[in-house]
Amino acid sequence: MFEVLLLSWLGTPVWMWLAFLGIVLALLVLDLGVLHRKHHEIGVRESLVMSAFYITLGVAFGGFVWWYLGSEAGMNYLTGFAVEKALAMDNVFVIAMIFSFFAVPRLYQHRVLFWGILGVIVLRALMIGFGAAVISQFSWVLYLFAAFLIGTGVKMLVFSDTEYDIAKNPVIGFMRRHFNVTDEHHGEHFFVKKPHPATGKLVWFMTPLFMALVLVEIADVIFAVDSVPAIFAITTNPFIVYTSNIFAILGLRALYFALAAMVHRFHYLKYALAFVLIFIGSKIFVADMLGLAKIPAPISLSVTFAILAAGVGWSLWKTRDEAGKAKHVAG
Repeated sequence: MFEVLLLSWLGTPVWMWLAFLGIVLALLVLDLGVLHRKHHEIGVRESLVMSAFYITLGVAFGGFVWWYLGSEAGMNYLTGFAVEKALAMDNVFVIAMIFSFFAVPRLYQHRVLFWGILGVIVLRALMIGFGAAVISQFSWVLYLFAAFLIGTGVKMLVFSDTEYDIAKNPVIGFMRRHFNVTDEHHGEHFFVKKPHPATGKLVWFMTPLFMALVLVEIADVIFAVDSVPAIFAITTNPFIVYTSNIFAILGLRALYFALAAMVHRFHYLKYALAFVLIFIGSKIFVADMLGLAKIPAPISLSVTFAILAAGVGWSLWKTRDEAGKAKHVAG
């Protein structure tokens, strides 16, 4: 049995995969079974405390990766963690719009986010597993990823102010046409039994809470199309790619309730995210031109943090008057 744990799977010992999955499972049980066994509105303070815990845990895991797999692996993990955390912040803005569109009460928003994260864990595993398999067979795919990231970054710069209209989402129309749906919420329930308007028979109806969950999952798949290639452009180690992805997303869902309350303060962060994607995509081509196997991990980490810090700092500075007005009104 002990020998099996020492076997390598996707380039990493089996025991490290099991340890990671055990940590994630323990966090999910703690979240739903202990901290949020009873539904309650999550305030900004609780959100920040939870997020600080997840960030500390994610960085600590990066320290373990650094110690066991080496400094380069550790830096690649931290870079991937930072990139995924930043890119996923854009996802928070979309989730806030979804909750607003379906008028999801704050009391039940955590329930949607919790079940959403289970879908993320599975979907990201499938996407990363597929990506790793393709790259191992066709290394030139990394150049396609790099070109895609550069194109996405440029597109974000050009169309950063374009508003997304959730009402026009075809998935909503599909669900309303092919399933029984209710217009009103029914507490924490995703499905309820009600008499059918035409037949009077008891049938299952989707609630707006479940429709919101479906759109949250779809939004994550769309954002994963950017974030997964971005981390593969940093490292092709499936263990580092997956663990940095999941730890970043776990922490960001905890931070959602704080970010949603001050989403207007991060307007310029989208430009920073665009430059991060362009940088990550470009460094593969730059490394080739310089005759390097890859841009050194310390440089990637430093540049990524500098761009994101500049984006956050500039956003907070440009919106400082709005924050002052909000405090004045609250006072």
